[in-house]
Amino acid sequence: MSNDTHIEQGRTSSPTPPDPGPAQPRRFGLPTATALVVGTVIGTGVFALPSALAPYGPISLVAFVLVTAGALALALTLGALSKRVPGSGGPYVYARDAFGDFGGFLNAWSYWITAWAGNAAIVVAWVGYVEVFWNSHHAKGWSIVIAMIGLWIPALVNLSGVRNFAIAQTVTTVVKFIPLLFMATVGLLFIKAHNFGAFNAGGTSAGSAVSAAAAIALFSYLGIETASVAAGRVRDPKRNVARATVLGTIGCAIVYILGTVTVFGTVSNAALQKSTAPFTDSANAIFGGHWAGNAVAIAAIVSGIGALVGWTLIVAEMPQAAARDRLFPARFGTDSRRGTPAFGIVVSTVLASILTVVSYTRFDKVFVTIVLLTVVTAVIPYIFSAAAQLYWLLTRGKATNWPHLIRDAAVSAIALVFSFWSLAGSGYQAVYFGVFCLFLGIPVYIWMKIGRREYGESVVIPAELTQTGE
Repeated sequence: MSNDTHIEQGRTSSPTPPDPGPAQPRRFGLPTATALVVGTVIGTGVFALPSALAPYGPISLVAFVLVTAGALALALTLGALSKRVPGSGGPYVYARDAFGDFGGFLNAWSYWITAWAGNAAIVVAWVGYVEVFWNSHHAKGWSIVIAMIGLWIPALVNLSGVRNFAIAQTVTTVVKFIPLLFMATVGLLFIKAHNFGAFNAGGTSAGSAVSAAAAIALFSYLGIETASVAAGRVRDPKRNVARATVLGTIGCAIVYILGTVTVFGTVSNAALQKSTAPFTDSANAIFGGHWAGNAVAIAAIVSGIGALVGWTLIVAEMPQAAARDRLFPARFGTDSRRGTPAFGIVVSTVLASILTVVSYTRFDKVFVTIVLLTVVTAVIPYIFSAAAQLYWLLTRGKATNWPHLIRDAAVSAIALVFSFWSLAGSGYQAVYFGVFCLFLGIPVYIWMKIGRREYGESVVIPAELTQTGE
């Protein structure tokens, strides 16, 4: 895996230390990179999303359209940044390139939290579809056991090597996309208007409902940046990362919006608010019986595993890029003999497991609680990425090509506004916990900066201690 192109300032040693990773890592091309984007974006979140949006009513579809426009602007921005800085790390390397070490570290730290906390949210939704077949009474003890299986199987797939990862990611993406595409096309023919219920079911103002629904809907698009995060493992990243990001986002957007409309129009709003497997309920309503719903549940299970396989790689990629710049503990920066960031995978899966257990034992609305925390920590790297693109456009844009400059700046500005809007809609509690988690990284940053000794720092011993002989 190639390092990013940054030169650490202030270092006095002349030779560059050897890359701790393999000399020539196995890389994957555009199809797998696109499958990575689609596979991580379309997890089990989309399968649980209609139930999470149901309390707001059909007005949440307006939020979904607005979020989709913002996600596309963000995808275009990330694609442009990947051409400028093609190394692994995505938002981390973009922020470090534009704003220095501290900006880069905050992105790596925040995104790392997003990835392993997001895995906890994905596995919670995944459990709901497994329980269509087993533990249908939702006993918490068994739910936790199922969740642990869902977290650790993808970890083992990743630990076994990049080749197995690529196979699993591609196969699960194809399997999940077909039934979702079916629901988003044929399913539209079975919509009944009375199932939608009140347009603004929450009873709040339209603006508040749209903002709150948008914060939840944004979770569905987390992952559009994954090709850029794993750019060091992609062949010809300057070309393929941008294409995979945009193509993957467009494909997901079509399936998302139309699929959610189908579920809203085939399952009553009251039933949808109580559902743990809304796409299964929708398929049963369309075809009658349980066979169709069971087929969708199987697709959701495969989809969840595929998403977790992708995210389990991504959860270790950004810390690895930061570790190789000596901004994360060194253990995160190494690859195993099979060419995978094994230490980051194991540590992150352990943290996701702990969060999942705590969520099941402490919170009633497990999925929504974790989703909102994850959205807050994900929006921070999005804000930095959009700001980095605006910074480079405004300082190094070509004055002779004003139409392109204005277009690119407008897209980046939309991505920036979209990110702030999503942050505002997450709610006070989610922002509180998200900011708290972000600031927990500052002591880690101080520790890593001291360890680098790039300016000749040394530990200062107070004079009074040396005088007393202590």
